[in-house]
Amino acid sequence: MNKLLTIALPTYNRADLLDKQLAWLAQAIKGFESECEILVSDNCSTDNTQCVIKKWQEILSDFTFKVNKNPENLGVMRNIMYCLNSATTKYVWTIGDDDPIQHRAITYVIDKIKQHEDLSLLFLNFSGRNKITGEAVHPPTIVGNRWFDADSEDACGDGKAIFEHCFSKSVGAVIFLTATVYRTDLVKRALQIWPDAATNWISLAYLAGYCAANGSVIVTKETYLECIVGVSYWQKEPKSALLMQYKHIPEVILKLEESGYSKQFCRRMLLQNSKDVSWKVFLGALRRWPVYAIKTVVPFVALVSISAFDVGVFKELKVAEANETSTQEVRANNNNRSINL
Repeated sequence: MNKLLTIALPTYNRADLLDKQLAWLAQAIKGFESECEILVSDNCSTDNTQCVIKKWQEILSDFTFKVNKNPENLGVMRNIMYCLNSATTKYVWTIGDDDPIQHRAITYVIDKIKQHEDLSLLFLNFSGRNKITGEAVHPPTIVGNRWFDADSEDACGDGKAIFEHCFSKSVGAVIFLTATVYRTDLVKRALQIWPDAATNWISLAYLAGYCAANGSVIVTKETYLECIVGVSYWQKEPKSALLMQYKHIPEVILKLEESGYSKQFCRRMLLQNSKDVSWKVFLGALRRWPVYAIKTVVPFVALVSISAFDVGVFKELKVAEANETSTQEVRANNNNRSINL
């Protein structure tokens, strides 16, 4: 792998947006011909996406510009996974065709991956904006419109701990595709371990967590892009809210445990997710798809019950350890007094 970075764009039937994103890329990528390659993966579009791709392929002829057109629409997650698996460079940055990105972002990414050879994951901080109202949007756990509140510019912290902090503060942040640069060999290994990741809409959190557990992590202080909220692909699916809250997030948390994250952290996250779920979503699904809703929620309730028991055991162990430590300190003090006497 001679080049450093693959910039990949999965797209489907959004030729105008793709055209604008490639226009941005053409300006921002100047000077990095020897370090970057471009990949566009068309999910069998029926509009003039291929014409847009050909136009920019000619304009960007100084770059390695790869094009894929799937024989049928594979779904957005499988198209993303294709991009990740097809990268031949050390790092891969898969970006949405509609996400506003600052010109300086590419320069920053290239500089950082050159500077830190063991870098496994880079999160570009971002702000959020509602597509319909234009208002700023951010999670309630975040102060200000800066979705990652971690500070890890020097790549010196514990990768697992940094990811745990980011994941616990905002699942939405760690699954924002355009904000994430993966080390290619690690993300490919993660996909090999979980070949069905494309069936889970939260699986990008698992990919980021796996990479973070196997190297150093950067989270930028400044924002380099914007997340347009309210237009996500999964929001168009009628069962999306039920699946994400009651199945996909718990499934990812269990995969993180398999990837080396502590049982205590994962059980705590399962309980946190159980507090965040909306029972209105379940009741609505129960009215529309009663059998499906019950089959989805029953395993969730069982998993939460086990997690609550485990967390209770962890707390009891901590109390016992604290008492034992206190007892040992008292004994040590008594022994010291006896010696002094």
